[in-house]
Amino acid sequence: MFDLNLPLAERMRPASLDELIGQEHLVGKDAILRKTINSGVIPSMILWGPPGVGKTTIANIIANQVKAPFYTLSAVSAGVKDVREVIDKAKRQSKAILFIDEIHRFNKSQQDALLGAVEKGTITLIGATTENPSFEVNSALLSRCQVYTLKSLSEDDLLRLVDHILAKDEKLKKKKVVLTEHKALLNISGGDARKLLNLVDLVYDSLAGDEEVIEVTDEKVMNIAQQRVAIYDKSGEQHYDIISAFIKSLRGSDPNAAVYYMARMIEGGEDVKFIARRMLILASEDIGNANPTALVIANNTFQAVNVIGYPEAEIILSQCATYLACSPKSNASYMAIRKAKSLVRETGDLPVPMSIRNAPTKLMKDSGYGKGYKYAHDFSNNFVSMEFMPDKIRDSKLYDPGQNAREEEMRKRLRALWKDKYGY
Repeated sequence: MFDLNLPLAERMRPASLDELIGQEHLVGKDAILRKTINSGVIPSMILWGPPGVGKTTIANIIANQVKAPFYTLSAVSAGVKDVREVIDKAKRQSKAILFIDEIHRFNKSQQDALLGAVEKGTITLIGATTENPSFEVNSALLSRCQVYTLKSLSEDDLLRLVDHILAKDEKLKKKKVVLTEHKALLNISGGDARKLLNLVDLVYDSLAGDEEVIEVTDEKVMNIAQQRVAIYDKSGEQHYDIISAFIKSLRGSDPNAAVYYMARMIEGGEDVKFIARRMLILASEDIGNANPTALVIANNTFQAVNVIGYPEAEIILSQCATYLACSPKSNASYMAIRKAKSLVRETGDLPVPMSIRNAPTKLMKDSGYGKGYKYAHDFSNNFVSMEFMPDKIRDSKLYDPGQNAREEEMRKRLRALWKDKYGY
């Protein structure tokens, strides 16, 4: 019997794939990861997905099923020395599995320490990450691992999980728990099964008195969890409403509304990278050449908050948001690429003018490739009028500078260079 003093999430951690709720695309009947685990031949792998969706649980199930020595390290606290100690132990065993939680937090030297052991099969690495492994895991290590993407648990999955633990947990089944409302439970847990189970445990402890029946309502859950009414739900509709309001406030040049909605996201525990990434996109899409420095600042913000993290990162995020909100706006570059893509789809694979084709061989030069090309730097003002577009779409204007000081200067220069060709 489990120690009832353990957190509920640990007491009720599934011991087999059949007990796991969610991730049907990976562990359902005939799904790829189930087949792999059942074969007993386990490759090194990266489990990528949001918090609390089963990454650690799947790693434990694999270790139980293949009956292998199982080592766990957290990238938050472990270093190269810890990795090497596990590898030394694994060399004296067979089929040792090393599970590294939050592997994206390992730096390059720490990840490199794993390479040889993974390549030789000394250890089977199972890494868990909430970040895109393409960006956060060294390419050399990533190439030696299978990547399995875990999905957020649906509302039905989470409610099934609650029903399951209420019926099976030795502590919770001592009383009858009636879940009359569930929105607060799901919102506060934010789709994280671990948070959900710990919240259920907390609610049970708080409401368990002499009554045989415990009624769970949204109001009771909110009071117990000491949450504000305006919950920021990272996994639901409100997530999209708040980020939409944030972006529209930046685009609408309202720094006050922008920092308000940013604060809503920060208080709700939103990923610092998500906020910075959205500002980086906006800096190009909605400001563009009206203020090119906005893209530089947004990119530096993304890099800085990635290194610093909360809580100090919120100062940098606020500086960037207010700068972007106060910047002049232009979507001319955004519209240019949209028009260009539409033109490509409409006109297909048009031939490149011979004068600007690449001519790396004598045969191609003799065939006219590059003939007539005029090198701009040989001419006054580093410009010479010649045709660069395919003949069928010559004179097509795709970039139309916005109505702001910087792009008006660009328009004047283009008009002076191209005269009436593009209608600038």
